[in-house]
Amino acid sequence: MSKVALITGITGQDGSYLAEFLLSKGYTVHGIVRRSSMLNTHRLDDIYQDPHESHRQLILHYGDLTDSSSLVNLVRDVNPDEVYNLAAQSHVKVSFETPEYTGDVSGLGTMRLLEAIRAADVDTKFYQASTSELFGSSPPPQGEATPFHPRSPYGVAKLYAYWAVVNYRDAYKLHATNGILFNHESPRRGETFVTRKITRAVARIKAGIQDKLYMGNIDAVRDWGYAKEYVEAMWLMLQQPAGDDFVMATGVAATVRDFIEAAFGHAELDWEKHVEIDSRYFRPTEVDALIGDPRKAEQRLGWKPKTHWRELAQLMVDADIAILDDELSGRTVRVDR
Repeated sequence: MSKVALITGITGQDGSYLAEFLLSKGYTVHGIVRRSSMLNTHRLDDIYQDPHESHRQLILHYGDLTDSSSLVNLVRDVNPDEVYNLAAQSHVKVSFETPEYTGDVSGLGTMRLLEAIRAADVDTKFYQASTSELFGSSPPPQGEATPFHPRSPYGVAKLYAYWAVVNYRDAYKLHATNGILFNHESPRRGETFVTRKITRAVARIKAGIQDKLYMGNIDAVRDWGYAKEYVEAMWLMLQQPAGDDFVMATGVAATVRDFIEAAFGHAELDWEKHVEIDSRYFRPTEVDALIGDPRKAEQRLGWKPKTHWRELAQLMVDADIAILDDELSGRTVRVDR
């Protein structure tokens, strides 16, 4: 029989890539979808299966990390071999504007899911999508032993979730793992996140339908990898004999300014003619530099990223130009990278 996985946040960037990856390995994949009046499953279009089919390998359920009863019922009914908790309010700047909601979903939501696993008494392995935002103002390079010092409500909520995972691992012997992923991007990244905001603007400026890109702190240093590669690392973590905590990163640093220059340059545009700084996009507390130390993951998991920030900027620009061309011509928009 095939393994069964349950993914929260399956409609997001990471969730869609992870679902594709697990399906390619023969898993039956169950995903939790938050109810909305708008269809929000477009990232799953290539793998979507009609719910009337009798032998589906991808099955979607309505649920929410703020609803404990739905989580307990779903975990009990699905009885998954592996649970991947990718759902969150994950926009750092927005977390300053909705701190309570961010804490409820990104922090307490993890605790609710862990408790649902315990209450349903299922034998499963648990992956928590942790974040480099835990490190905040701690100087780089940041590894598993680096002290945490989050600088946003999102980072604080994720810190609660991190320690909840450690606690359930120790208290209940749950195979529970924190994947501390540094920034990972792709053409499926949400349009309000900085890298996608940049590459989408490049496509629109190249097409002559936009002139300016307004940015915040372009001197911030980040470690950017390719989300499509990082989901394999998530899976590898749950194939280990016991739960643990892993930093996933490229170890290669670049500023937002560097990413902008690479993206505009790939489209043969002069970024300085189009980019302006707007103070409204600065955070109340900034995180100056996040650069990961992935040596533990390389040694223990045998995982190494292949795509670094410059190649990532180029492939995202190419994808956004193609998406815009499809939109302008009326063709079906596909993001299959």
